[in-house]
Amino acid sequence: MTATSTTTTTTLSKSTGGSTTKQRVSYFYQPDVGHFYYGPSHPMKPHRIKMAHHLILTYGLYRQMECYRSHPATPDEMSAFHSEDYIHFLGKVTPDNLRGYGNQMQKFNVGEYTDCPVFDGLYEFTQLYTGASLDGAVKLNRGDCDIAINWSGGLHHAKKSEASGFCYINDIVLAILELLKVHARVLYIDIDVHHGDGVEEAFYCTDRVMTFSLHKYGDFFPGTGHIKDTGAKEGTGFSVNAPLTSGMTDEAYERIFKPVMDKIMEVFQPGAIVLQCGADSLTGDRLGCFNLSLKGHAECVRYTKSFNVPTLVLGGGGYTIRNVARCWAYETSVCLDVDLPNEIPYNDYFEYYAPDFQLHLTPEQRENMNTDASLESVRVDLLTQLMSLKGAPSVQMAEVPPDFEIIKEDAAAERERKSTKEDRSGEGMNDGGMDDDTRSDRGKTKDGRGEKREHDAELVG
Repeated sequence: MTATSTTTTTTLSKSTGGSTTKQRVSYFYQPDVGHFYYGPSHPMKPHRIKMAHHLILTYGLYRQMECYRSHPATPDEMSAFHSEDYIHFLGKVTPDNLRGYGNQMQKFNVGEYTDCPVFDGLYEFTQLYTGASLDGAVKLNRGDCDIAINWSGGLHHAKKSEASGFCYINDIVLAILELLKVHARVLYIDIDVHHGDGVEEAFYCTDRVMTFSLHKYGDFFPGTGHIKDTGAKEGTGFSVNAPLTSGMTDEAYERIFKPVMDKIMEVFQPGAIVLQCGADSLTGDRLGCFNLSLKGHAECVRYTKSFNVPTLVLGGGGYTIRNVARCWAYETSVCLDVDLPNEIPYNDYFEYYAPDFQLHLTPEQRENMNTDASLESVRVDLLTQLMSLKGAPSVQMAEVPPDFEIIKEDAAAERERKSTKEDRSGEGMNDGGMDDDTRSDRGKTKDGRGEKREHDAELVG
């Protein structure tokens, strides 16, 4: 068993094209994951995960899925992708001793002059969100569920030996590696406003993983994801990038997403899908520049789900935290085929949703800088790329390797773990307040060349 079950399961029926299928949904959550604090003025707020969880509770969605408390990932599990010296560094560095790690902080792109600060409980935070993604992948591999959800995961920028873009451990890559133990081909989809560079880079030279990212491109972090970046060696053609610009609407997004997804499913035929649902592509995001409604964003979840392929659903970016919570609660309901009322139910964070206390968002009155011609060019180029592939690659599958070792903590080990209480110093003091969610137009870097550099622009609140 990869995680501790806390709720009994209810399977849901879904009607697709006249046929009825049952999709079993599992949900992974660690109560402590929302208590970590990147620091004052930093836009990444783990508190948003707890806010989403409370909406899932008060809407009653938890009753309709199998809920698990996930295990914390071990160093060995994280070393399946990341270098051991990087994992060791993350496990040792703290705000109290970081002066003794100056060279390593520069080497690993962590610390005061980067967008990845050293904060209290950093290593434990990475263990929690990574363990939940691994548990979801193991559940899918065993056939115990059809959809696995981990809203704390989806940190797509982290590299093998380097933190980047608020991400330290790339739980997505680790989960895909776990899925590849059973499935010959895995599709990764990224609807975050930022390019999924860490995942693309990890699988750039293999045809067993196809990456599909729709993102803002040009003078915007991380600067990668050009349409001509299609993979290398055996992976040529298996990196699919849709570079977009500001103001993307629901209709425009769908014009790219659905036809490209149809062609991907036809030619690649994945055995499993990982869907990163970064909410910074929503309208009004603090760092993003797209103009999607909750329904437009969630349509990608709904459409992916309609293919009835085992799917791991993850979180990602999202910096107007009240809208992130709205989005992930709503997309949980989409996974469950449950309709939610627009009135947000009373919960511990009810005041965050003032003044309207409504679930859905109204897109801003702003121009979509993506023209019909530019969108058609992207669509045609991507379909042409996919049609040039010679069909789904075959893989000689040997005996399935064992699941990652799950270390069960006994009572003594639990007492030794560092406490992560809700009153963690500074946590939540301004989260969701008027100053915290002030929109800034700074979700970009100085250039669009994708180099390793300090991403100061995303830190100015």
